[in-house]
Amino acid sequence: MAKLGINAAFAAYGAVLKNPQWSVSAWTPSGELVVSLWDHHFRKGAPPGMMDFADSFARWSGHGNKEFRENLSKAYAAESRIRLVVAKTDQIAHVEAGEDASKIGKEFFLRDDLVGLVHELTADRYVIRFKRQ
Repeated sequence: MAKLGINAAFAAYGAVLKNPQWSVSAWTPSGELVVSLWDHHFRKGAPPGMMDFADSFARWSGHGNKEFRENLSKAYAAESRIRLVVAKTDQIAHVEAGEDASKIGKEFFLRDDLVGLVHELTADRYVIRFKRQ
């Protein structure tokens, strides 16, 4: 996996972030949703050949959260394909406390070998399930 900046990672899929300081999701011209998900939100227990990423919307707040919720809701309703950018940081406690992650060190990696769907969506939680294409 090549390390990229967030703008370059989204651009690799043809998506443009609304605001690189807080956006973590964007649509491609072909109707796929590109999302940046924290590596440490990988959840074990998915069926063989699949990977689940899960988190709570309540863990963080702000414009990026609102945009992410709206985009996931739209993707869930339309059964849109999800493309993945993995975000990694050493400051996991900072992220989990819901603090401003735009100010911490992180790296972004394309996972263009994976395609996902919103598997579960509630008012507070989501699960996105990916499989190799």
